[in-house]
Amino acid sequence: MATQNSATLRRSVSRAEVTNAFLRSVYNWMAAGLGLTAAISFALTYTSLGDALFTTAIGHYIGLGCVIAELVLVFTLSLRINKIEGSTATTLFLAYSALNGVSLSFLLISYTAASVAQAFIVATCMFGAMSLYGLITKRDLTGMGSLLFMGLIGLIIASVVNIFLGSSALEFGISIVGVLIFLGLTAYDTQFLREMGETVPADDATAVRRGAIIGALRLYLDFINIFIMLLRLVGDRR
Repeated sequence: MATQNSATLRRSVSRAEVTNAFLRSVYNWMAAGLGLTAAISFALTYTSLGDALFTTAIGHYIGLGCVIAELVLVFTLSLRINKIEGSTATTLFLAYSALNGVSLSFLLISYTAASVAQAFIVATCMFGAMSLYGLITKRDLTGMGSLLFMGLIGLIIASVVNIFLGSSALEFGISIVGVLIFLGLTAYDTQFLREMGETVPADDATAVRRGAIIGALRLYLDFINIFIMLLRLVGDRR
């Protein structure tokens, strides 16, 4: 009996180590993506590198091209993650992060550096708190995830409508709801990734890398959207 208990404990510890290693990989890749995005956004927004990008027509076409390319990369990663190599998934994620750095700079140029820093710090704290909740909570967040996804669809529709309306009141409401939705998604995605880490095959390096990259992408998108919504809410325009 003692031998069986000892073996069970070893298996439990080993599984916990695999899960923790998987989650560390997710957060490390997310941090790498955010770091790349931040570096490119900073270089274009606060140095002379961005002058041509923001002041010429071709620069705005480049920005539009980046947004389209980002959508293609996100859908490619999401839909084909189980069919591509881990190294390919990593390259696509980093390419997305770089392109997002370019497109994000078109937003950041409208706000003071202090506002951007403030929004980033607040977003980091809020994201960290909700991600920690997703890691430790015993509550099943699956049902909440379904509601949040429906809310996200509504948010996208409202955002498209406001492109034509140009309503500052609607934009304010979208930003408030958007913060709440993406905070909820942060907790939901974190719990989902924790459960993924508990089942990922430790001996399949490709599967582990794929899972880590798609997880990093999900959390990256949650953080970026929290940051953007907060910036629109509290940011001081130049």
